[in-house]
Amino acid sequence: MSSLPWLGKKFPAPIAKPMTPFFIAGAVVMYGINSAATAMANGEEYKNDPRNPNAKNPKPADKH
Repeated sequence: MSSLPWLGKKFPAPIAKPMTPFFIAGAVVMYGINSAATAMANGEEYKNDPRNPNAKNPKPADKH
């Protein structure tokens, strides 16, 4: 009983090769979203927002 296949029958189907266009498209979409978010964070409206990690005026150090 210990030789039962727990994951079912193994089929020799290719996985990575047919999915390559989807991996590339996902990388392009993530790059585009990152570029748009960076451009918006550096825009005039959010340039001095204290929540912006690229803010020009850094917060003073909090005293503990």
